[in-house]
Amino acid sequence: MNKTRNTAKPVSAETIARMADQGKDISGFFKGEGRMVRPIQRVNVDLTAGMVRELDQAALALNISRQAVIKTLVRQALDQHYIAQRARSRPRVV
Repeated sequence: MNKTRNTAKPVSAETIARMADQGKDISGFFKGEGRMVRPIQRVNVDLTAGMVRELDQAALALNISRQAVIKTLVRQALDQHYIAQRARSRPRVV
């Protein structure tokens, strides 16, 4: 007689959440793969109509959302800021 595997039914996210709320160990449901999703904080930014048009044009050209364009540009600006800070903090060699 062939033996078949007795595979467990998948557990719903609601069940896992309920178990976590009860203080039970739920680590067995996770493989530790993937990346940690950091908390998101929403912000409101006032932009001129011209800036919004430019963002929309860039988004259209890159085939991404306006939000993705904004995030990319903010990330680039922050990276440049940190590079400039490091350059200012280094002693000059004469």
